[in-house]
Amino acid sequence: MDLPLRPLDESGFGAVVDCNLAADAEHLAPRLTAALHQHRLLIVPRQHLNHADLLAAAACFGMVDTRVDRRYAVGGFPGLTVISNVVEDGEHVGVYDGDNEEEWHADNTFKPDLTSATLLYSVIAPAQGGETRFADATRAYADLPPTVRQRIEGMRSVHSIEQLGALQSQASGGQSSAAVGSLAGHPKVEHPLVLTHPATGARSLLLGSMVISGITTLAEIESRALLDELLEHTTSAPYVYSHRWEQGDLVVWDNLATLHTASPCDSSLHRRLLYRVAVR
Repeated sequence: MDLPLRPLDESGFGAVVDCNLAADAEHLAPRLTAALHQHRLLIVPRQHLNHADLLAAAACFGMVDTRVDRRYAVGGFPGLTVISNVVEDGEHVGVYDGDNEEEWHADNTFKPDLTSATLLYSVIAPAQGGETRFADATRAYADLPPTVRQRIEGMRSVHSIEQLGALQSQASGGQSSAAVGSLAGHPKVEHPLVLTHPATGARSLLLGSMVISGITTLAEIESRALLDELLEHTTSAPYVYSHRWEQGDLVVWDNLATLHTASPCDSSLHRRLLYRVAVR
């Protein structure tokens, strides 16, 4: 079965896929995986997916990660998590990422085993704000000066959900889904600053504006300066695509090759609700 695909731009980062995942996901699995490895970001519009369909689509890309935060999980559908700015009876529904929070990251880097891909499916799309921006961390690494690539070779950084929760709270007036969730007790972990993709061999930068506490071999001031410099480069305009959500959009990204962040959205005016699945 063919996979109709339209690249977003000449760089090869991102592509729009026209298919019906509810009907054809299983048959398209090898082509979808190949397309994700090639383009690092797939946008599949106009989908009508129930929870089981979404989990089946996720299985095209790997093993669904069921070790999710129980506080935000969908009962009866292991691996499915709610993300929203919706408030019901004074309580946030699902993971709340803050009206004004902007946090560049790759998913679940506070875990020892990295997430390979993430799927996000839009059920309620805001009329204004709430875009998700994606950064091509692979091309950003390739474009670094050779001296910088040589300097950071072999470096490792510390990822901390405790720090993530603290910084989220500061940015969101004391509110943090990470700080109060069931995964909050995860100990700090180390990951390479530069990843080598297990499927493609491509190299990319693994960064996080809130979750990384430092580089193991550098003093705090030098570490923060280097991390800030690399993040500024990776999230600069040439490497970023901003996705304006429509109801029924499914977006899949290679978590080992990209970074992403939410954009500000006024929850008092515009509701936003999505379902997320991670695979490993």
